[in-house]
Amino acid sequence: MRGVRWRRVASQIGRSVAVWAVSTLTMLVLAALLPDFQLQSADGDSATRIAVTAACGAGAFGVLSAVVWPLLVRLLLLVPALVLGLLVFFLNGSLLLLALRINPSGRGEAAPETAVIVAAVMSAVASATGAALAVRDDETYRRRLHRLAARRRRTDPPCPTAPGLVFVQLDGVGHDVLVDAVRTGLMPTVARWLGTGHGAPPTGDGPRSTGDGPPPTHRITPWRTDWSSQTGASQLGILHGSTFDVPAFRWYEKERGEVMVCNRPTSAAELQRRAVLRTGDGGLLTVDGASRGNLFSGGAGEQALVLSIAARRRGRENRSRAGYFAYFSDPAGAVRTALSFVAEVVREIGQSTRARMCGQRPRVSRGGLYPLVRAFATVVERDVVVAAVMGDMLAGRTAVYADLVAYDEVAHHSGPRSRDAEKVLQRLDRSLALLQRVAEHAPRPYRVIVLSDHGQSPGETFRSRYGRTLGGLVRVGCGLPVPRRATGVPPRVRQRGSTHSGTEARAAVRAALRRPVEERSEQLRPAPGSEPIVLASGNLGLVSFPDVPHRMTKEEIDARHPALLTTLANHPGIGFLLVRSEEHDGVVLGAHGAEIPLSKLDDQPGPLARFGPGAAEAVRRTHSFPHTADIMVNSALDPAGGEVLAFEEQIGSHGGLGGAQSHPFLLSPLELSAPVDGEAELTGAEQVHQVLRRWLDELNGPQIPLTDDTEDERAA
Repeated sequence: MRGVRWRRVASQIGRSVAVWAVSTLTMLVLAALLPDFQLQSADGDSATRIAVTAACGAGAFGVLSAVVWPLLVRLLLLVPALVLGLLVFFLNGSLLLLALRINPSGRGEAAPETAVIVAAVMSAVASATGAALAVRDDETYRRRLHRLAARRRRTDPPCPTAPGLVFVQLDGVGHDVLVDAVRTGLMPTVARWLGTGHGAPPTGDGPRSTGDGPPPTHRITPWRTDWSSQTGASQLGILHGSTFDVPAFRWYEKERGEVMVCNRPTSAAELQRRAVLRTGDGGLLTVDGASRGNLFSGGAGEQALVLSIAARRRGRENRSRAGYFAYFSDPAGAVRTALSFVAEVVREIGQSTRARMCGQRPRVSRGGLYPLVRAFATVVERDVVVAAVMGDMLAGRTAVYADLVAYDEVAHHSGPRSRDAEKVLQRLDRSLALLQRVAEHAPRPYRVIVLSDHGQSPGETFRSRYGRTLGGLVRVGCGLPVPRRATGVPPRVRQRGSTHSGTEARAAVRAALRRPVEERSEQLRPAPGSEPIVLASGNLGLVSFPDVPHRMTKEEIDARHPALLTTLANHPGIGFLLVRSEEHDGVVLGAHGAEIPLSKLDDQPGPLARFGPGAAEAVRRTHSFPHTADIMVNSALDPAGGEVLAFEEQIGSHGGLGGAQSHPFLLSPLELSAPVDGEAELTGAEQVHQVLRRWLDELNGPQIPLTDDTEDERAA
C-alpha cells in the first residue's frame, strides 16, 4: 500500500511539473507575441534570465490559482452564476498581475487588458495539458472532485450504502430522436447502456444485445404527455406529482387578471405551491435531494439554477453553494467554459448565416440575443449543472434531478433533426459518460436514469405559411381591424409568446442571474377590455375574453362573435378547437361543421382521429381544468411527416398535440422494476412521478413527507 501511495504522489508531482513547464513555455510565447506583456527589463535580459522570469511567473500563477482562487469563489457565492462566469476573465487576469508583482526576478509586467488575455490562454493550456496527462487516470479525477464534496459533507452523517438515484432530463429529446441517435452512433454511451451495436436500434421496451458487445444495462420506455406537452407541465408532474390546471405554457387567469407563464419565476413558484397543496407531498427530492437547472425544486434542500426560487430574496437559503463552488473552484475549467461560450456564439452566428445564404426552409430569425442564449444553454448551463451533479454524487446524496436544456433550445431554432441539434446530442452523450465515470467512484452506488419531458415536432410557423399570426386570425373572426404590420395585431393586444421561443434556456438564464427579467406589466396584466387575449404555446393557442369573468360557452361566443368559431375551425392551419358547451358540457369543433361532444369522442373522434391514441382523453382532462381558456386551438397536423404549425417563431415546437412532441422517453436501469407491466402504456407526467417514487422506495430511498412549511401552507 505504501508503494502504491508513493507512486501516486510521484505521478501527481510529475503531472504538476509538466503543467508548469508547458505554462512557462506558453508565457514565453505570449511575451514574444504581445507587445504589452514583458518578461524582461527595459534594457534587455539574457535568454536564461527571461526563462527564469517566465518559470517563476508561471509557478506563482499556478500556486495562486490553486490557493487563492477557491477563496475568491467562496467570497463571491452570492454573486449570480452568470455574472460570476463573466468575472472569471477579470479575476484570472488579476491573479496573473499579482503573480508578476511577487515574481522574485521583478522583471514581469503587463497591461491589465493584456493580463486578462494571457491568464485566459495560460489557464486553458494548463487545463488541456492536465486533462491530457490524466485522461486515463480516473483516480486523480475522482480525488479532485471528492475533496470538494468532502468539504461540504464533513459534518454530515456517514453516507448510506443503499444506491442513490440520479435523474438526468434531456429537455425536448423525443423517443424517436433518441432511438435514431443510438442507431446512427451519435450517442455511443446510451447505445452501450442499451446493449446495441452501431446500426442496431433498440427493439421493444427492453433492447436485446446484438451479441457483439456487453449485455444491456438499461431499458428504454416511451411515454405520452398530456395535451400540454411542455416542460412546465411535465416537470411539475414529474417532480411534484401534479399537472392539474396547467393547460399550456401560457394562460390567462380571469379572476386574477394575470397571464401565467411557466418560465416566469413568480408563476413557477405559484405553480409549485399549488402542486404541493394538491398532492400533500413536498416533492420527489424532499429527503436528501438536489435539484439542478430545473423550473421547480422538487422539495430539494440543495438547489442550483432553479427558477421557482429565483424570485426569492437572495440569501443563504437559496444561494446554491454546491453548484457554484463545484463549477467555479477550478479556474482552468471556468476559463475553458468561458472560451467555449465565445466559441458557441461564433458557431451559432456561422450556422445561422449559412442557413440564410443557402435559403434553408423552414427558417426563423436567430439574431438579437439568441446566440448568447444558445451559448448559455449549450455550454454554461450544461457545465454548471453537470459539475453540480458530480458534486452531489461524490457527496452521496440520495436523489438528484437535473435538466439539460441544450437540445431543446437548439432544436427550436434549427429543427429537431438538424445537424446543429445532432451535434448537441453528441455533447449530451459525453456528459452522460462523464456522470457514469463519477458514479463508479462515488461513496455509494448510483443508478442513472435518463428521461425527457416532451419531444419536438417539426414544421414551419403558422405565420410564415399564412402571413398572419393566430392573433390576427382571431381579430378577423371577431370583426376587429387587422393592421398591416407583420404581427397582425396592434401592440396593446399583441399575441403574446410570439417571439420568445427559447423558453427553457431563458428560464435558466433568469435563474442564473438571480435578477429575473419579468415580462412587461401590460403583458402580464392586460388592460381590461372586450378585445380577446391570444396566447401561444408552441402549436397550442389559447383565446380568452377578459371582460367575461367565467369560461364562455360556445353559445355565448357565437352570440358575441358569430363568425369567430367558424373562421377558426375551417382554417386549413387549424386542427381542432375545444370550447365549453351549455348543451354538451364541452365540444370539439373541426372543419366543415364538425361538432363532437366530449362524451362521444371515443366512438366519434372526428378531427382528433389523426392525432392518435390518447388525444381524446388528453382533451377531456384539459377541459376539466379551472383555467382552461374560452377557446383552445390546436394547429393542424400532417400525419405523413408529423409536422405541425407553431403559433410561435419555432421550426421545432412543442406544447400541443401532434407528432413527436407528445412522445418522450424513460431510460431506466434493468436493476429497477419495469416502469409498466406488459404492454401497458406510460401516460402522463403524474404516472412517471409515481414510477420514480416507486424506484426510490425499492432502493430504500426517501419517503416523501410534508415539510413544516408545507403543513403551514395547507393550514392557511
